Amino acid sequence: MSLHLREILVVDDNDNDVELMLLGLRVLNLANEIVVVRDGAEGLDYLYKRGSYADRSGEVPLFVLLDLHMPRMDGIEMLTELRADEDMRALPVIIMSSSKEDPDLRRCYSLGINAYVVKPVDFDQFSRTVTQMGVFWALINEPPPVV
Repeated sequence: MSLHLREILVVDDNDNDVELMLLGLRVLNLANEIVVVRDGAEGLDYLYKRGSYADRSGEVPLFVLLDLHMPRMDGIEMLTELRADEDMRALPVIIMSSSKEDPDLRRCYSLGINAYVVKPVDFDQFSRTVTQMGVFWALINEPPPVV
């Protein structure tokens, strides 16, 4: 029986933020593949194996790092669809946003996110924050079973 490590899905349209997330996760030397998509619509296509991801094999990701403000479909719209689906409710979703707005926090938590992290402005702090999240979500947390 071969061991298949579940992917980590990053949903963010900002190239600089994505690069810092990848840098922060690579420090951990995780064997998990890190998949990057640019908006909520592409994220849903990836998760549901539709469109350009129709031939994707594998289970749901280990966890999702999700930005709020993106073109086409934002993070709250994507999260709303995920949490409406019984099979996707247990998927750990961590919001990484530059927004500290109370309505965003309340809305995301009411939709069942697992964590809300404000993106640090400082380069080094941003990378360290992602590394700390990666340690918890990829190495310490026991993920939900694959449906």
